[in-house]
Amino acid sequence: MRAERLLGIQSRHAANPPILDMKIALVATSYPPGEADWQGLFIRKLVEALALEPSLDLGLWSPPGPTPGNSRYLCTDDDRRFLETVLSAGGIAQLLRARPLRGGTAALGLLRRLRRLYRAQQGPGTVFHINWLQNALPLMGLQARAVIAVLGTDFRLLLVPGMTALLRRVLASNRCILAPNAAWMCRELEQRFGDLATVRAVPFGIDAGWFDVTPAAPGARINWLSVLRVTPDKIGPLFDWGRPLFGDGSRLVLVGPNQGDMTIPDWVDFRGPQPAAMLMAHTFRESTAFITMSQHSEGRPQVLLEALAAGLPIIASDIPAHRDIIQPGRHGYLVDSPEALRDAMVRVADPVEHARLSAACREDAKVIYGSWGDAAKRYLALYEDLR
Repeated sequence: MRAERLLGIQSRHAANPPILDMKIALVATSYPPGEADWQGLFIRKLVEALALEPSLDLGLWSPPGPTPGNSRYLCTDDDRRFLETVLSAGGIAQLLRARPLRGGTAALGLLRRLRRLYRAQQGPGTVFHINWLQNALPLMGLQARAVIAVLGTDFRLLLVPGMTALLRRVLASNRCILAPNAAWMCRELEQRFGDLATVRAVPFGIDAGWFDVTPAAPGARINWLSVLRVTPDKIGPLFDWGRPLFGDGSRLVLVGPNQGDMTIPDWVDFRGPQPAAMLMAHTFRESTAFITMSQHSEGRPQVLLEALAAGLPIIASDIPAHRDIIQPGRHGYLVDSPEALRDAMVRVADPVEHARLSAACREDAKVIYGSWGDAAKRYLALYEDLR
């Protein structure tokens, strides 16, 4: 019942069980192991929403974690142990960078397990929902149906020599829809694969609780909030550009795990990772605006959608992932220099401008993205198109 209230989906009475007429096998190599974990949280939210759809028989192949009771866990014990081991080492991408031989072995092990899964689950009533392009490679030659979610970080896979040719072989032998979670990826995907697959952007949803947050109005002291994994790419030039801008009346609050072992300047209020409940109840409410200078390649950062829903104006670096979300002058500002950052902070700190931006952020978050239940229905439409 809690998940149904959160997603705004009406409860179904147990006396009228749904007729399951579509079998979905959802594949993800990231999933939060506990209630307070960040990693793969968007996958868990989507699974919870899809599990409420009465027409779906939902199976999940992913690392273990909290899952809704009306879904099936598809991993074998060996699969589960393998995924836990890989995640504890930082994931396959991290292994490939730090220990190439072990990373290569892990990558081959993942592809072998996915091939076995796809063969076992394939059938006339099955649609695969595969997160990340690399996880679609074992579909080659199977003549299956699949929605392949492209999530930004895997978009860089297209730069690997020969990868486009491999993915074209996958798409040529299966009936697929490529579903990036941000529209900025569509053009490149259509150029490479549009003759073999439909490309359709599908935005994620937002937890209803974020819409109940009221940010702090500008006052004598302003908290500028940044929530991210602390790595050099994610921080970008924020520390360098922000050094002269944050002081007595302007504080940078940084939340997230320090995964890059970065040195945090002493003028930054660094709070480490926080669960969503704490962010909703306290941190976002104490903040006036959201700020990110990330240079990281990703599709559509979920935390920016949450900032929109909470009515936090956003100042962000001018990269595709941010352009896809932020309409300058309506939701906040995109900046590409220290001077532009300073000017944007001055504008957002004006009470009249802040109120105007905040209202527009919240309105557009509801209309454009909606809840996770809305996102589930967007995916349901893709599944129907593949029937």
